[in-house]
Amino acid sequence: MGESHHRAVARAAFTGLASLALVTGAAFAAAPLAAAAPTPAPSHSVANPYSPANGHAYRHGVVPTLQQNAKMKSWAAGQASPAATGPETLSYGGGIDGIGVQSGHSKVYLVFYGTQWGTQSTNGSGDATFSGDSQGAAPVAQEMFKGIGTGNELWSADLTQWCDGPNVSAGATSCPSNANFIPYQSGGVLSGVWYDNSAASPSAASGHQLGVEAVKAASHFGNTTAAANRDAYYVILSPHGTNPDNYQNQYCAWHDYNGDSTLTGGAVSSTVGDVAFSNQPYNMDSGAGCGVGFINSPGTLDGYTMTLGHEWHEMMSDQNPAGGWTNQTGSSYNGQENSDECAWINPGQAGGAANITMGTGTFAEQASWSNDTNACAISHPIVGGGSTGNTVAVTNPGNQNSTVGTAVSLQISGSDSASGQTLTYSATGLPAGLSISSGGAVTGTPTTSGTSSVTVTAKDTTGASGSTSFTWTVGTSGGGCTTPGQKIGNPGFETGTAAPWTASSGVIDNSTGEAAHSGSWKAWMDGYGSTHTDTLSQSVTIPSGCAATFSFYLHIDTAESGSTAYDKLTVQVGSTTLATYSNVNAASGYALKSFNLSSYAGQTVTLKFTGTEDSSLQTSFVVDDTALNAS
Repeated sequence: MGESHHRAVARAAFTGLASLALVTGAAFAAAPLAAAAPTPAPSHSVANPYSPANGHAYRHGVVPTLQQNAKMKSWAAGQASPAATGPETLSYGGGIDGIGVQSGHSKVYLVFYGTQWGTQSTNGSGDATFSGDSQGAAPVAQEMFKGIGTGNELWSADLTQWCDGPNVSAGATSCPSNANFIPYQSGGVLSGVWYDNSAASPSAASGHQLGVEAVKAASHFGNTTAAANRDAYYVILSPHGTNPDNYQNQYCAWHDYNGDSTLTGGAVSSTVGDVAFSNQPYNMDSGAGCGVGFINSPGTLDGYTMTLGHEWHEMMSDQNPAGGWTNQTGSSYNGQENSDECAWINPGQAGGAANITMGTGTFAEQASWSNDTNACAISHPIVGGGSTGNTVAVTNPGNQNSTVGTAVSLQISGSDSASGQTLTYSATGLPAGLSISSGGAVTGTPTTSGTSSVTVTAKDTTGASGSTSFTWTVGTSGGGCTTPGQKIGNPGFETGTAAPWTASSGVIDNSTGEAAHSGSWKAWMDGYGSTHTDTLSQSVTIPSGCAATFSFYLHIDTAESGSTAYDKLTVQVGSTTLATYSNVNAASGYALKSFNLSSYAGQTVTLKFTGTEDSSLQTSFVVDDTALNAS
């Protein structure tokens, strides 16, 4: 029988930081590279000498650290605030290259920039995960953008008041009824994920380098015309340990477009039209200064999702800065965009940051300025951009398995709440050799083995859309997988003993101190609150010709606090590290972790978990329901 052992499970309280409202922003004068002369945007000076945009005009919508924000607020408190209609009122910049806002359905592309992200895998939700992402930011970012416009969330609905088009005059502070409004973004906005591991990300990428990466991504995703990029947005996600544009101790994120001549290193030439992009540093590295713990405890990713949402909101309302909606009042808010004016407002205050529930989960977000309510809105009714009222649902076909060289035929189906609608299908992430028709038929012959994260979207004639995501694993040819199935012995530890696992004493456990994911038994590593190491391993043979996926459920419980990884769990196949988790990743409940091991087909490998704990404050790493599925 497995031994139970007593571990401390008390949790330390986390003290949130007081927030400070952002009080000024950047000035800019953008010059695109398109052949046609752009409509000039109003020019402003950066009023606040403490703004991270001072001397860096391309940092549109820059989110200062909390410390920098305090300096900005102190300076602004002594300044006069001449106002046109109000010190925070936004007005229309007239558009650049005819672009003011993103007036179609947004297409968000996440670009994981550089080999420092580590080994890519896919989790049970079809999200890309990375061994170099110790905080688990990548899947959360994907789920957030999948969730926008789902679950009846109204956090994004404030965008429906903004507009562009020939009927909107430069300097306007509201939209005429015949304008091109931003529509409510129903059904999610994530359109693609790319791991660019062709080289390491620069240790301190310049604005120009980040713009080059965005233009490169546009071509990667097949968006090779100006029309294809009209509603596209590329988020360049820098890896842990890098300092893009020297953001540390200054700010947390910013957005721009390739044609801005003020980018460090200059504007970026493009043959695919104007390209809107943002830089998202791995800003958990800045701790509380970039919002760790701002809403939740420990709230490791609070600031990460808040700044992702901040920049997306601003890009939507000011796609080619500053041709969209910005502050031109001459007040201390001069030059700011909608989210700038509401940054770092404490939860619980009017317009304060809050947890927003979407169809894919709950995410920490901040409010954005609304002219129509003259306030920072964390929730807003759908207005000018309207809503069709239609709901489109796509039926998930389940995770797919195919073989290189064998033809595929899969029909995707969907439904619309409105009668008489025709759905048009599109997909991202399909394995090489496969394509989808407008009618939802996925056909072709896979050419490359591996596991892909696929998202299929269906849109009706009113613009309403819905999506679903799943994984598609392609195995090697040469007879295919002749011995498919689950290969780990005693996968849920329900025998009450370790075998055929090799485990440290007391790891196989059925005590009530930590619940199992299913059944009664689980593998509980560490949790002593003193220097300790536990291991759990098993050798498994992966059959030749098979695609293989290793998965397990993980729960992390800790008494540690803050953003420092004191206690760690390392997951390995042989000598290769698949992932490292720590006390920083602690959360209630279990999370499914999944890794593609198809490259090990035909080999016997050792799967190993190693949990290490420092001298104080316990962290428990609890593993259950392991599997290695060959197909």
